[in-house]
Amino acid sequence: MLLKGKIRLPNTIVPRFPDRIKPPEKKKKKEEEEDDHDEGREEEELRTFQVGGGGGGEERSEGEIWPDDGDENWTVLRAHHRIKIDIGREVSWDKRSDLEFELSQKVVNLEALRSIASCGHLAEEFRSIVWKLLLGYLPAEKDLWKGELAKNRLRYAELKRELLLNPSEFLIKEDETSNSSMPGQDNEAGGLLCRREISNGDHPLCLGNGSIWNQYFKDAEIVEQIDRDLHRTHQDIKFFSGDSSFSRKNLEAMRNILLLFAKLNPAIGYVQGMNEVLAPLYYVFRMNQEGEDASEAEADSFECFVQLLSGSVDHFCQQLDNSSVGIHSTLLHFSELLKANDGELWRHLDASKMNPQFYAFRWITLLLTQEFELSTIMRIWDYLLSNPSGVQEILLRVCCAMLLCVRHELLSGDFVSNLKLLQHYPEVDLEHVLDVASHLKTPISSYQPYGIV
Repeated sequence: MLLKGKIRLPNTIVPRFPDRIKPPEKKKKKEEEEDDHDEGREEEELRTFQVGGGGGGEERSEGEIWPDDGDENWTVLRAHHRIKIDIGREVSWDKRSDLEFELSQKVVNLEALRSIASCGHLAEEFRSIVWKLLLGYLPAEKDLWKGELAKNRLRYAELKRELLLNPSEFLIKEDETSNSSMPGQDNEAGGLLCRREISNGDHPLCLGNGSIWNQYFKDAEIVEQIDRDLHRTHQDIKFFSGDSSFSRKNLEAMRNILLLFAKLNPAIGYVQGMNEVLAPLYYVFRMNQEGEDASEAEADSFECFVQLLSGSVDHFCQQLDNSSVGIHSTLLHFSELLKANDGELWRHLDASKMNPQFYAFRWITLLLTQEFELSTIMRIWDYLLSNPSGVQEILLRVCCAMLLCVRHELLSGDFVSNLKLLQHYPEVDLEHVLDVASHLKTPISSYQPYGIV
């Protein structure tokens, strides 16, 4: 799964859009009180991102949410309270039977599987295996699953041993290997332990480029940044937060995945927000991993995380911002998609200087993970992963549909009110948004998503 040298791992219907979507049905009074209580406890913080840049950037206070005049590369990524949407549909028994039937075949029909996932008929207990199939982590032939899983999990374990080992542990293992290769020599001579000669590169105070300790200290800086972000990931869900050994192990596994990705891809490294993209994958795989070792969920999540980022990895690389695969090009295609489907709305946003990078950069780069609750994100990802042309193409359609579904508010709003609306996207009928996305016209300038020929 080579990603053009960056990720070094294995390889038209014209719809009528309503002025606005009807608000969801009111919740029961008790649920409203609970939601208000939870919302009051949540802390809203803002994160800033240089478009396409790496690293965490500087945090801004709540009052500094507007773009600076003349700063074209500024946008906001915030870890705000996410919108909770009641999807309001359970998988019927007949649709569940269809899914079980497809998964029971010797060769899974991926087209049928995509249709089931796209329409929202994916039962929770099958999401893990379906995502692995849709991401290409597992082949359609069931007889090959066991071998593929074993191979991939072994490869991940070897990568961890090679790249995530503490230098002191590395030296101990090196000694053991050296001693085992010299038969007839004991570790003790005359009752005393043999002392190992330590080279300059093995010394903790050595800061040379070839020093394993120097690399370890550099990794520690990345780990510190990863940990800061991980502790802000879905704080309302015990799976990711709290002092339980379960949540600590989950965060440790996610830390390993993100650090290993950064070490294998130094040109990209770790970028703030990658934790949000990883979270749904690891949650789904770990929760569906009954009876299996947690390390297997970690290995599966790493491989699928790499595959998922393959369609958007260039968005994290600042040097490629202005290239045909950079974030500016993607935002341009997003703007063209909106213009082709609602010229009036496009002209209004353009006239008010509502640049897509002020809101859509976060939507696109983080796959909508900061806009909705985890349960809603999983439904959206069912839809995104079911697209045979890749995630990015259908993601732009979903983002465009999100604008169309609040067009009345946008057309009546100014820059300030519209920016606030799009940075705090309102509650909507999610299934209607996805239906609108599926009926959008394609712009005349044929957009070819990353990796699609």
